[in-house]
Amino acid sequence: MALAPSLKLPTITHIRAYSMGGAAAKVHGQGGGDYHDQGKDHWIDDHIATPMSKYEEYKQSRQSFGINVLGTLVVEVEASDGTTGFAISTAGNPGCFIVEHHLSRFVEGKRVDQIKLIHDQMLNSTLFYSGGGGVVINTISCVDLALWDLYGKVLNLPVYKLLGGAVRDTIHFYATGARPDLAQKMGFIGGKMPTHWGPADDDEGIEKDIAMLADMREKVGDKFWLMFDCWMSQTVNYATKLAHAAAPYKLKWIEECFPPNQIESYRQLKKNMPAGMLMTTGEHTGTIEGFKELSDAGVDILQPDVGWCGGVTSLCEIAAIAKSRGQLVVPHGSSVYSHHAVITFTNTPFSEFLMTSPHADSLRPQFDPVLVGEPVPEGGIMTAEQLDKPGFGVELNRDCPLERPFQH
Repeated sequence: MALAPSLKLPTITHIRAYSMGGAAAKVHGQGGGDYHDQGKDHWIDDHIATPMSKYEEYKQSRQSFGINVLGTLVVEVEASDGTTGFAISTAGNPGCFIVEHHLSRFVEGKRVDQIKLIHDQMLNSTLFYSGGGGVVINTISCVDLALWDLYGKVLNLPVYKLLGGAVRDTIHFYATGARPDLAQKMGFIGGKMPTHWGPADDDEGIEKDIAMLADMREKVGDKFWLMFDCWMSQTVNYATKLAHAAAPYKLKWIEECFPPNQIESYRQLKKNMPAGMLMTTGEHTGTIEGFKELSDAGVDILQPDVGWCGGVTSLCEIAAIAKSRGQLVVPHGSSVYSHHAVITFTNTPFSEFLMTSPHADSLRPQFDPVLVGEPVPEGGIMTAEQLDKPGFGVELNRDCPLERPFQH
């Protein structure tokens, strides 16, 4: 049956890609979609353990080995009725090339509701150079998010209502940052700290991170959640020793101990874990196949980043994998792009808020300054009403130094 004339949906006429920050830019330290692109003396770049920590010259700063070289990608899509949608992620100048010279052919000319078709075509057409993740999937994620934003704005509905509606009235958050004690005072349910030492530091590194944990436990009391974010920096032996050393201080979970493809390492760590401590990971996994492997390995909480895993379309599929196993899906950061999805998931009882203020002592929107109207939790809580604007409910700050390096 044909749609009534008033319900006929417009087609997508234009897709445009912009970048900000990154190695190709003249201005750095802007934040935005590449939230690691921060200025000096920021906690997010202060001696955090990484796979590069074994090299002395790259131990102090993640920016020293290039964590901020990509910069922000902004994808904007325009419909035949003049409505525009947009989204941001981490892909910068390389992502702009992929959007303008490859992915545009799958987007322009489609109806605004043909998101799953476009998504499948983008994934399959890039297999020969995507490697199953990284900047290509980041770029596809950004296009997918922009399409959901456009669809919501065309229908004058928030994205969460397009996904089936909220299953709860509020989202409760834990905070990721250097100061869980301050996060507790702001109303968050827990605080996740980065580890600062790794296998190259041997037992002394474990002792230093445990001392940090013990100090924080004393400050926040027994009931406040504390977690470790290990950012792919460990070995099975080191992670096992760290987890057992942390158990007396009621560490709730230990996160992303290994690179995403080291499935057997996660499987072994799960066997070694102290009783009651959770094992979590997923932010750098880029395919649903990868998440199935992590689920099979016994990961308790899958943590896809909606800007790096294939967008909302993939995130919903990942949530279904976790639900089928009785596991949780708690996305990595991602602000409004996560909020609109997780409020519709029955297996996401809480979510993450990334503290991007330099000293983790104030509530700065994660993607500041690129998004206008980006909501933040109030007392550690966000309500469905805060998400009730069309699309993802934010606008693009066109005062930012955005550049369009390629045009198709």
